[in-house]
Parts: sequence; C-alpha cells; structure tokens
Amino acid sequence: MQLRIDYGRSGLEVEIPDENLAEVITLRPMPSLAEPEDVVRSSLAEPIGAPPLTEIARGKKTACVVVSDFTRPVPNKIILPPLLEVLLEAGIAKENIALLVGTGMHRPNTSEELKEMLGEDVLKQYPIIQHNARDKSQAQFLGTAPAGTPVYINRHYLEAELKIATGLIEPHLMAGYSGGRKAICPGISSLETTKFWHSPRFLESERATSGILQDNPVHQEAQAIAGMAGCDFILNVVIDAERKISGLFAGDLKEAFAAGVRFMENFSRVPINAPCDVVITTCAGYPLDTTFYQAIKGLVGALPAVKAGGTIIMAASLSEGLGGEEFSRALLETDNLDDFVEDIIQGERFVIDQWQIEELAKALRKARVMLYSEGLDENVAKNIFVEPTSSVEEGIERALAYHGKRARIAVIPKGPYSIPYLPAT
Repeated sequence: MQLRIDYGRSGLEVEIPDENLAEVITLRPMPSLAEPEDVVRSSLAEPIGAPPLTEIARGKKTACVVVSDFTRPVPNKIILPPLLEVLLEAGIAKENIALLVGTGMHRPNTSEELKEMLGEDVLKQYPIIQHNARDKSQAQFLGTAPAGTPVYINRHYLEAELKIATGLIEPHLMAGYSGGRKAICPGISSLETTKFWHSPRFLESERATSGILQDNPVHQEAQAIAGMAGCDFILNVVIDAERKISGLFAGDLKEAFAAGVRFMENFSRVPINAPCDVVITTCAGYPLDTTFYQAIKGLVGALPAVKAGGTIIMAASLSEGLGGEEFSRALLETDNLDDFVEDIIQGERFVIDQWQIEELAKALRKARVMLYSEGLDENVAKNIFVEPTSSVEEGIERALAYHGKRARIAVIPKGPYSIPYLPAT
C-alpha cells in the first residue's frame, strides 16, 4: 500500500507491504472553520472564563502579545489582525503594542521567517521583539515556583499593562500539550528558568509525556510560572491535518486552555490494537522537522505504538541539520547515552538542550531507530545513535529481515500530532 507521510514542505510517498501493515495511526477527522476570522472576532467578544477582550484592554496604555516562533505553524495571519484591531479600538496606540516572539531556547527567527509567520503588514506596523533566553538584561526575577524553579521572565512582557499570549494546542512530548502556559514557560523564560524546569527531576517522571496533564510535573510547574508572570488573556488555536483552524479558544489562561485540550483530545488520541514490531513515523513535516532536535518529538511520540526491542523508522527532512550549536556538540561528543543521562541526573554536568538528548535516550531504550533524511550527512547520522537508511522502503526491508517477514508495521503519518494508546481492557 502506498501512503503519504509528512516530510518537509511537500510530504513523502512510501510503499508499505500490504501483508505487514497493521495500523495507520492518524488524527481523527476534524472540522475546519469556514470563516475563521469571524470566529476569532466572536471568540474575543465572548471568551471563556473572562470578560470580552475589549473590556480588559480598555484604559490600558501598553500591550504585549506573545507569539510562537517559526517552529509552530500557528495561523498568525488569521488570528492576529482581529486581535490587534480590538486593541486599537480600545485606544492602545500601535507603537505601544509589542509582539514578543516566544523563542524559548530556540535561535532567533530570520526576517524571512518573521514575514512568513506574521505577514508583512504586521511586521511593518508593530514593534517586534525576539525573546533571548540568554540575555540577562531582558529578564526579571519573580521568585521561586512551587517545585523550586527560579522564575525569570522577559521584562518587556512584565512591564506591559496588558499581557496576551497566543499559541497552538497540540500534543507535546513533555508537557502533555503545548499552548496556554507554554507561551510563557518556556516561551519567554530565561535560561536559568528553563534549565531547571527541563531538568531530570521533571522529565524523568512517567507522567511527563504526550497527552497527559494530570500529575504531570512539567505542566504543573509551567502553569504555576505563568500564574506568577500574569496573563490577562489567551488566544489559542487547534489546527486540522491540513493546518486549517479547527477550534479557537480565547479567554482565561487556565479555562480557555483546558477547553482547547478537551477539544484536541477528541481527535489526537488514537486507540491501537497492540504495539507493533516496526513503526514508521515523522515529525509532522515543515517547520517541525527542520532539525533533529525537533524530530526527536516524533520518536518519543511513537513509543506507545512500538514493541520493546522493535524498530522505529523516522522520516524527517532535517533541512537545518542537527539543531543548535550546544545540542549538536553535546550529541556528537556523547559516547554513551545512558552515561549521559546518569550524569545529568546526578547533577554532574549541564549542557543547553540536554533535555532533548534525554528524550532521545528514552526512545532508544525501547527501540532501535532508523533515520531517512535528505538533510543530514550519513556520517553524521551514524554518530547520533541512529541507523541511516537511503529510503523508508530500504529501512522496511532491513527491519523485516531483523524482525521476520511477518512483522507487523504501524505508520504514523503526522508523527507527534497523533497520540497512540492501548484502550483499557
């Protein structure tokens, strides 16, 4: 059977042997909004758990709107204009409405990326600030969060009279779901905050995984940090398989986010019959699969669908290679992943982006990993604990030779956007 999976900007056609294909794990069909701009306006006027945005904005002189960086396909060109119109109508001058790009620990966005993300009109008319987690002059200390995280937040956000966060609600490998509080932590948090919040004391919890919020320490601490920073209003979206808006959730930080998660759960959680010998997965294509750092999300998301000792075949374009300098260096200099994880658990070392190497180790404890990518040199791939393959089909041949001709194969076309699970018996 021929299936199309997400890969780069254009996708990838792969051939799966009919006799081996056991599961296609994909998002359930989602509705798409016919007139999304109108729904944005109605959501701002009738939000969840909060007064209308126009009432909240009235009398304010300055505003800060947090937007996601280019690694999240948020439909900003649809949701931002109506939002900004409300702020202007409330009397806030354009020059006093800052758009703060929540880069977290990612690199700054290029001018072309900003143009693609936000649109030329917004870029020309409003101040754009890119968060820099390493710039101590941007940060203000707010105290210590309940689980001990030192909280440093971008001062441009804290100094604004009106604080708004936008974002995308989708499954997240550590925090359960993205969106809501994640715009603030880690979106506009400092390195000091992120390195504690992303430490093994949080990530080694079995609850710190995709699709789980209850008793998830990553989610709980981020929620507390967002509460300390303050947030007057959020505007979050859920998008369908074609990246069209399926749901809009505006209003109170906690209540609107919770409503969005409930909506997303109806479509992202996919029951499976049993774990398979081989799982073919992705990192949902561009922009998420531009680096191996991000592609690890697809590996971790596939774990419930693969047997212990099974094989995961990852297809990711990796057009920007491994990822950031610190991540790339740490990964290439690591000889043993188990030793690396033990060192960071014991506090004997810290490197920026170590959390994603920790997540890679989780995947490799359960399964071998093959990687198909046109963006990564084969010699590099051999040094990052994966087995390069010249095509997905070649990877399947090798996996069947290893697991047997009757091995069961599952395919996850949209990678971490789908959450495979075994129904309770």
